[in-house]
Amino acid sequence: MTRPTAPALSDRQRLSWLRLIRTDNVGPATFRDLINRFGSADNAIAMLPELTLSGGGMRPVRIPSPAEAEAEMELAARAGARFVAIGEADYPPMLRRMELPPPLVAIKGKAAVFALPPVAIVGARNASLAGIRMAQALAADLGREGYAVVSGLARGIDTAAHRGSLATGTIAVLAGGLDLPYPPENIDLYNEIAAGGGAVISEMPFGWEPRARDFPRRNRIIAGLAYGLVVVEAAKRSGSLISARLAGEMGRLVFAVPGSPLDPRAAGTNGLLKDGAILVTEAKDVLEQIAPLVGAPPPPSDLDEPPDLSAVPPPGDDDRDRVLEALSPVPTAIDEIIRYTGLHPAQVFMVLLELDLAGRLERHAGGAVSLSPGQD
Repeated sequence: MTRPTAPALSDRQRLSWLRLIRTDNVGPATFRDLINRFGSADNAIAMLPELTLSGGGMRPVRIPSPAEAEAEMELAARAGARFVAIGEADYPPMLRRMELPPPLVAIKGKAAVFALPPVAIVGARNASLAGIRMAQALAADLGREGYAVVSGLARGIDTAAHRGSLATGTIAVLAGGLDLPYPPENIDLYNEIAAGGGAVISEMPFGWEPRARDFPRRNRIIAGLAYGLVVVEAAKRSGSLISARLAGEMGRLVFAVPGSPLDPRAAGTNGLLKDGAILVTEAKDVLEQIAPLVGAPPPPSDLDEPPDLSAVPPPGDDDRDRVLEALSPVPTAIDEIIRYTGLHPAQVFMVLLELDLAGRLERHAGGAVSLSPGQD
């Protein structure tokens, strides 16, 4: 697979992109809508206070200053990392294929590893020796066949997957900043990955210590980076099952290694198999399913061609009321809101953007939206 080429951002554009994505209540969806509506991060930043006020925000939006963004970029440079924007040549091709990819990621290591067809391997932190051997063998076999192995640098199965593919190409996804690898006992492995032919990647700010709620975000990136995700061991309630669910929602293949019904660490994987996951006992089971998928070019990014909204009038107060009337705490498809209100799609998206910036909107898989808890 060859990596797509695209013009690189200028230093000023990269700084502005970093300021925008680090702004309160700006996630991938909001970032995309802001760029598509206003054409540049600088223009979007200038409009943020007005948009937040229109959405009913109770306090001014917190926008990082240019100096704060420059300080984070300097931290990245000192750590041997860099920020890569969606559309640039070093941005992981598979990540572009996921719904709402992160517009900007920090990368340390060799971006060439992203050109290898990727497979994710995840599983229990308190893994059995048999599970660790299986994960390491799968990773080594996939690596020998020219595949990159993606995992989350956690203890147990993740560590085994990285170790097995260290010589052939592995990608570690962090839940915190690239300067705060977690867990601490895997710092040496982190350095080996970055110094060898692999890469470490994160969408989180430098200096960000991972919290429990950050790991599902990391799992989303793990699933998005790969053609398919293999779960080696997982309890019934585990982060690995979250990764498997996210992979399935993205249209990625989900694989599972069967285990003993007497081992609680196999309850989750056996459950995945009952639900239709592809059974894996050797790397060949993965390769047969993924090989036909390799080589298709990634689709254009949502940010590549902003729609022309110049002829659409901005929403008025009555329009905002109609959109709010259509919303509830129950996730609703945006197409349904457009049909219900009768407004132009651009006007509905603008109202949703305002509500998002004001912290009054929640976004869900498949593009659905709902009012945040406590809103009416």
